[in-house]
Amino acid sequence: MALISLKSLGVTMSAPLFSNLDLTIGAGDRLGIVAANGRGKSTLLRCLAGEFEPTTGGITRSRGLSVGHVEQSVPDDLLDRSFHDVVADALPAEQRDSELWRVDVVLDSLDVPEDMRGRPMRALSGGWQRLALIARVWVTDPDVLLLDEPTNHLDLAKIGQLESWLNALPREVPVIIASHDRAFLDATTNRTLFLRPEESPVFALPYSRARQTLDELDASTARKFERDMKVAQQLRRQAAKLNNIGINSGSDLLTVKTRQLKGRAEKLEDAAVQAHRERSAGAIRLANRGTHAKVLITLDDAAVETPDGTLLFRTGKRHICQGDRIVLLGRNGVGKSRFIDMIRAAIVEPETVQSVKVTPSTVLGHSDQALSGISSDDTPLAMVSRRFEVGEQRARSLLAGAGVAIEMQEKKIGALSGGQRSRLMMLVLRLINPNFYLLDEPTNHLDIDGQEALEDELLKHQASWLLASHDRSFIRAVGNRFWLIEKRRLIEVDSPEAFFRSVAETER
Repeated sequence: MALISLKSLGVTMSAPLFSNLDLTIGAGDRLGIVAANGRGKSTLLRCLAGEFEPTTGGITRSRGLSVGHVEQSVPDDLLDRSFHDVVADALPAEQRDSELWRVDVVLDSLDVPEDMRGRPMRALSGGWQRLALIARVWVTDPDVLLLDEPTNHLDLAKIGQLESWLNALPREVPVIIASHDRAFLDATTNRTLFLRPEESPVFALPYSRARQTLDELDASTARKFERDMKVAQQLRRQAAKLNNIGINSGSDLLTVKTRQLKGRAEKLEDAAVQAHRERSAGAIRLANRGTHAKVLITLDDAAVETPDGTLLFRTGKRHICQGDRIVLLGRNGVGKSRFIDMIRAAIVEPETVQSVKVTPSTVLGHSDQALSGISSDDTPLAMVSRRFEVGEQRARSLLAGAGVAIEMQEKKIGALSGGQRSRLMMLVLRLINPNFYLLDEPTNHLDIDGQEALEDELLKHQASWLLASHDRSFIRAVGNRFWLIEKRRLIEVDSPEAFFRSVAETER
């Protein structure tokens, strides 16, 4: 039985986000929604929740249906409330006193520690804030659960925890997830909707298998379109020849035949459907200036410490060589970002970190989680023009190619979307033209097309890098060496899979 039915649904802003969308959602559905940044995922969820009126079409919901919608950001009015109170406040006023126990049940199911529950939201990490928003919605006992980018800010342990929690939910409650985390979608969904401006295909498959089917469908559509257009061209050529013969001979029969051939060509052209072409959110292009040095960085049992001098781990004797694609693994808080900061300091200020030796020809391309390499108070145009000494016209062209539209180029970088800021940071890295990349969570805010483009660029240029990421699909695609921080030591492992399994097993 369908709990929600969509008929010819469409939303148009400056251009269509999606149109003619027919979809039913029923018990047991675990639906993943996939689209590029800014292409309608959040808007569709708001339509399903009854918070946004579509441009065309309609939505039918079962009588009395309760829809729980977990949005991406924490409302400002919740930031000074405690974790526990944020969840408790979602209960109806008449139930708050008698059913407060439900809050603890939900927090227990999400493994929220007791000491975390009294902390204000403002003091929590982004990951715990996400879990608080999920708990706040789930405590209301919704009939349908909508999740908008639920893995944003979560580390691998919390992602595994969320996967287990979702998979343990009652099957009669449909869950609809808008996400760009490919591995998470594979682990938690059984249907996939590819949201597109024209026709939005849906498959009864998790993401990776659905994507393979979609690619085959798009390729078949493209081949059919090319065949149909060739036949139409042939018909028009035949019509032109007959038309000339008919005019010269005065034959009415040939004139009729000419009209028939033109009519067949027009019908073919009208019916021919082009394969979907994703509107670019901005190209990601990188570079690699190369180096003759075989060893770029030498770690001589470096100590990675907290700001107050507490030892997190020691590296042992290790080398980072040209062609190394090193992925740094470890649970949250073990020191991955501190390690990346230490290597950055050793490259930017040689000899300041005694136990890290850097080859002088090493040119750094660095991006951290906060994208601090680009100031929120600067404008994209001013930053690119000034930093790389290119003229205004060249800077505008570069920015447009990276997905920063003309109208956004003179606005503050802080006003850009997360996806736009990530693409702007990738443009900066390209213009630096490094031979060594140091990246901390580089796929944050990038949609799936952006993640795949980043993977392709890193591999195409045979760049050397060290990176930390919670994106399992990205890690599997780009790494050829894996360093694991465990028990205050840095060790090399053959594959990330055992680490992924250990995190998942801990969270069960």
